[in-house]
Amino acid sequence: MLFFSQDIHTEEDHIVWKMQNLQTALLILGTLCLTSITGYKNGKVEKSCESMMPDHHSQHNTTASPYTLTVNASKFSPGDNIRVTVSGSGHFEGFLIQARDATNLDGPAIGSFTLKDPEISQRLTCSDIEGSAVSHTSNAKKTEIQVIWKAPSNAPPTVQFLATVLAHYKIFWLKVPSPVISQEGAVSPSPPRSTTDMSTKPSSTSILPQPFTSEGCGKSKSCLIDPVGCNPSVDANCFFLSYSTLGQTVSFELSGPAQGYVSFALSKDKWMGDDDTYLCTNDEGRVSVEAAHTTGRKYPELSSKSVLTDVGWRVSDGVIQCKFSRSIYTPQDPVRFSLNNSYYLFLAHGTAEYGMIHRHKRQPLISSHHQIITGPPEILTGSRAPLLMKYHGALMLIAWMLAGSIGKLMAVYFKSAWPEQKLFGQKIWFQVHRILMSLTVLLTAVGFVFPFVYRGKWSTRAGVHPYFGCTVMVLAFCQPIMAAFRPAPDSSRRWIFNWLHWGVGNAAEITAGVSMLSGIRQQSLLLPYPWTTGVLATFVVWTIVLKLVLKLHERGVARKESRNEDELPVLSYIIGDVNRNTRFRVAVLTVFVLGNSAFCISLLAAIGDV
Repeated sequence: MLFFSQDIHTEEDHIVWKMQNLQTALLILGTLCLTSITGYKNGKVEKSCESMMPDHHSQHNTTASPYTLTVNASKFSPGDNIRVTVSGSGHFEGFLIQARDATNLDGPAIGSFTLKDPEISQRLTCSDIEGSAVSHTSNAKKTEIQVIWKAPSNAPPTVQFLATVLAHYKIFWLKVPSPVISQEGAVSPSPPRSTTDMSTKPSSTSILPQPFTSEGCGKSKSCLIDPVGCNPSVDANCFFLSYSTLGQTVSFELSGPAQGYVSFALSKDKWMGDDDTYLCTNDEGRVSVEAAHTTGRKYPELSSKSVLTDVGWRVSDGVIQCKFSRSIYTPQDPVRFSLNNSYYLFLAHGTAEYGMIHRHKRQPLISSHHQIITGPPEILTGSRAPLLMKYHGALMLIAWMLAGSIGKLMAVYFKSAWPEQKLFGQKIWFQVHRILMSLTVLLTAVGFVFPFVYRGKWSTRAGVHPYFGCTVMVLAFCQPIMAAFRPAPDSSRRWIFNWLHWGVGNAAEITAGVSMLSGIRQQSLLLPYPWTTGVLATFVVWTIVLKLVLKLHERGVARKESRNEDELPVLSYIIGDVNRNTRFRVAVLTVFVLGNSAFCISLLAAIGDV
């Protein structure tokens, strides 16, 4: 017994030890992830020491810098302290300051800095010299920063300070220079340009004088337009892509209403990933036009090669427009696709912050077929919803707006109708109810499979809709199973089946309604808002009102046939004039079917137009 107790204690210690190791590993992993995520905001940019280039998936601004880098002296001796100041006409969020040999600006950092305001600046270790660079501590907006540089004993004859200054995430100026300072007795030479600056040749960019037009589509240029037939020159809600071939280059025009960016991609299939992508991103009224490459669903990798020419852009009334040309073949950038091949076209838009794009919330417009970019001009059509998802939505609407709702109505309000008539040996209400509810289960099952066939897995971005859908599927399958094993009408346990059948049926109908409301807002089948939501909401109210009419009629008939005005009958389907009451219920049923059909057809038409 003593040894048994010791074994338990040892096992518990082993478990505690394992848990401590797991917690330590998770803490380390979390710290590494946090560092990776917030590394640039907190200024820990040692990886950019050599190039001074932020890893922000963007090229530096080539216009005149609104920021200046100044010093308080023109001469220095080893050991002297020089005040260095970054300031400008506007705010900036980040910076990186270094001192370098004025005759070799691509060389290592020299000297070391001390801080005047440690809350907004920090020392970095570059070129194995502690404090040889200074950066920001957060992305808080600043208008000026001052630091003190101490000249080393082995300082070169001439020194120049360089600063990379970030106004926003993708708007920054690289290696803003200060005046050259020289040691006592040394001559200040004219410093050479940095090889980084000399190697960057920005393509010419212009402001477009007027919007694009759909004139010439199918004749002189190919066009992908959404909605079909719209013209971007007069319609602010028009998404438009055109391209035309001239010699060995292809000119592209892209336009669309967006808060942050519009983009298009050339794809070998209808799935995102391994696509040749082009972005037009609006950052406070200035549009950057860039080529990129997507891998899976990750952030696009911007091209470091300049393959775009004749770039132009325009922003007006919330519409972003841009144009550019590129060569059919781009051997200098091998990830660019050859335009002599056939591709699907993706047209997407979304939001952006400081020039950094966010994931688009709406499904991209995808061309219905692939086309050779340099082929004959044509007008392309496309869809924002995959065909399988359209089938899914259509089948679910038919199942629960028509078959399910009518079948349930028959079971509740038509049991006493046509008492002497039979359909295939059974009462009419029962056969109609059984046929419609079986059709409901069948349509639901088929429609339920389509999203999994399309995705190939569980969708993690669909919110609560898949959970409601699975609940409806389970409840729908429970009904025929319970019906198959229901007790006889005179059984003492029949009441259990009646309550379960009633409860599961109502739960399925309510859950299906909620699922449809959430389903029409899914990215893969996003129906026009708000009128489609209004149609579904009206359908729900319509169903409740007509059922209430039938219920009130039923109660009125029951009271009329009661022997005592103060006594209500136990059975809720006792009616006096069977023929007259049946005609009234059939009339309500006809109105119900016609109304439900109208609601369903309007939503099916919306699915067809997506």
